[in-house]
Amino acid sequence: MNSMNLPKRSTEKPKWKGAWKDNGPCVNHLNQQFNPHTPNSVWASDFTYIKVNGCFHYLCVVIDLFSRKVIGWNVSSRHDVDLTLKAFTKAYSDRGEPNYVLFHSDQGSEYTAFTFRQTLEKCNAVQSFSKKGYPYDNACCESFFRHMKRECLNRKKFRNQEELRLCCFEYINRYNSKRPHSSLGDFTPDEIEELYMERQA
Repeated sequence: MNSMNLPKRSTEKPKWKGAWKDNGPCVNHLNQQFNPHTPNSVWASDFTYIKVNGCFHYLCVVIDLFSRKVIGWNVSSRHDVDLTLKAFTKAYSDRGEPNYVLFHSDQGSEYTAFTFRQTLEKCNAVQSFSKKGYPYDNACCESFFRHMKRECLNRKKFRNQEELRLCCFEYINRYNSKRPHSSLGDFTPDEIEELYMERQA
């Protein structure tokens, strides 16, 4: 890394402020069943942090577990309910407003907030939560961020949010359309969804 002048991977983490608020029961309906048989039946979501010009920014993603495709995402300088809400509503709109999606996340206040839960209820989505402090319950999102940081984010320095947003856009497009997944038989997420649609036709 020194000889090639590559930057070191960042290990610095933001300091979280504020307490977790209980806005209702947090039941794990997914139970690590990460391989649904149809699209738009199980979505998983999480967010991560990225340094931008010395300050932390946040990327939230929504992944369809059928194809491991990132179907919604949002970048913000704040980790609040607006961060997760915009990622979800983008996914919900782009996927044709499906009914009875199982939506899985951790128990962060960004997902347990009344506004977020009310939106899911209006969309006929069932909410599911990981056990506190147990990332294995949301392993697919954890895996996505691990790959994205290793292959992209931790190798770049961002001067502003627009640079970060463009980087996320390019990586997610490549991840969905060109990056094969061993869990998908070395197909890409887009190819898996195309194969499903061909079988349905």
